[in-house]
Amino acid sequence: MESIGEALRRMPPIGGAGNAEQIANQVLNDPLVIKLRSRYPELDEPVLKLNMNRLYQMTKEYRACKACPGLALCPNDMQGHATGINCVKLNGRWQLNDYKTACSKWTANEQQQQIRRKITSFYVDETVFGEQYDESEMIKLDAGRAIAVNQLQNYVHTTKSQGLQKQGLYLKGDFGTGKTYMAGYLLQRLAKEGFSGVIVYMPEFVEDAKALMFEPQKLKETITLMKDADLLVFDDIGAENLTPWVRDHVLGAILNHRMNRKPTFYTSNHDLDDLEKHFSFTHKEGEEMHKGQRLMDRVRPFVDVVHVRGRNHRGS
Repeated sequence: MESIGEALRRMPPIGGAGNAEQIANQVLNDPLVIKLRSRYPELDEPVLKLNMNRLYQMTKEYRACKACPGLALCPNDMQGHATGINCVKLNGRWQLNDYKTACSKWTANEQQQQIRRKITSFYVDETVFGEQYDESEMIKLDAGRAIAVNQLQNYVHTTKSQGLQKQGLYLKGDFGTGKTYMAGYLLQRLAKEGFSGVIVYMPEFVEDAKALMFEPQKLKETITLMKDADLLVFDDIGAENLTPWVRDHVLGAILNHRMNRKPTFYTSNHDLDDLEKHFSFTHKEGEEMHKGQRLMDRVRPFVDVVHVRGRNHRGS
């Protein structure tokens, strides 16, 4: 807390002790202090002068809030908070106590951070979760995806009213149509309801999973996190370079655990038939149709397909 003494040291010297009196008069004649005195007429000047630092802090921070430069540049002692004064009478004497009140920007940011803490991302740009999603704006930007946005809205509404679903969604669409953005919308909306979520960018995750073969404990923790999350999104599935081990012992283990328990979501440029072909082929083993079909048996029955139409928004 900046005291009046500190404020004086920042001022150019123009008359010594007169500065303290000038600031004190300024504080006592501040509209906030006048309002405080009108609520408590018994507060006399000696009591006010005894608490001058508190009053000065209150008025200074109130003015800073009126000209708010944004939460990141908040000049107040406690970011996103302003000082208030509480007056109480004890044993016939008035006491002034200061307290901190959070501003709306701080409260909104805290709510956003609580939501963000519900979501774990692997290799996905985290700015996706800082978005303030607006369904009408998503449609306004591209009317072609209106049906997909409505399907996601309906899914969110169903989950909010009925609880966690066993069925997930498969967001299929061309490059740049907003599939990852929509997955972020889904996770954020449901995180507000208390559901935890994980989103995984598949091409990079698969490469890391290969390396984690030599770190079994870390691999186990990662797989457990994906198994246990309320909501799991595999982003850009079908674009990864699969090995038999990752397909059968990582992806297969996760999906086997989640099916009929918790919903899994996917974004992909492939339809389900093409994804099955992708799962059926690895560079090490060649084509293994039964392995691809086996994995798809843990995907196909547990998703509703959402066709994300529209133009390519990347770079626009």
